[in-house]
Amino acid sequence: MNELKRITIISGHYGSGKTNFAVNLAFNLKKDYDKVAVADLDIVNPYFRTKDSIEDFNSRNIRLISSEYAGSNVDIPALPQEMYAITDDKSYQMIVDVGGDDRGALALGRLTPKILEENDYDMLLVVNCYRPLTPDVNSTIEVAKEIETACKIKFTGVINNSNLGELTTGEDVLTSLSYAEEIAKALNVKVKYTTVKQSLYGELKDKIKNLYPMTLQKKI
Repeated sequence: MNELKRITIISGHYGSGKTNFAVNLAFNLKKDYDKVAVADLDIVNPYFRTKDSIEDFNSRNIRLISSEYAGSNVDIPALPQEMYAITDDKSYQMIVDVGGDDRGALALGRLTPKILEENDYDMLLVVNCYRPLTPDVNSTIEVAKEIETACKIKFTGVINNSNLGELTTGEDVLTSLSYAEEIAKALNVKVKYTTVKQSLYGELKDKIKNLYPMTLQKKI
């Protein structure tokens, strides 16, 4: 794994797979850190949430911090007190799962001053060229800029999570590489990881730099 900062903020458009990446990242971080927490600030998408992995988190002693407004239509939610542990409890490696557009990113904005003050964070844009609303570089950059404006934090890296779920082939992943690289170039950052389901890792590990094998999140 590339070196990660204490706070890893993960955002992207609906269906990009950011929550699944957040869950897998938490599992991997737990191998190296005693105290790992996932903060679910995604108030936009009620269908795939970090809480769907609560049993797996509990079995690994990973802390889950979740907003009471998860899945609601509240535009600017008042964060519960526990959310401030993201910035106030520096003993944790924090993974922050942010909503899928500028409205979702508003929740993070409440914490932005302290995040910037600590300056030990990454803000990662999860992209998926196989989703209908982000099929090309321009549409994806538009989403990224809306998120940056809402939370007042710039992206520091790109996660290429282009996939078709269980139907994904190795060629699908290889085809997506130029898309992710163009997005990273436009944002003046690098592609930090390209994700792939475990069954394709052996096929692609010598073809793609910084390949990140993942298991798909189970829905409860």
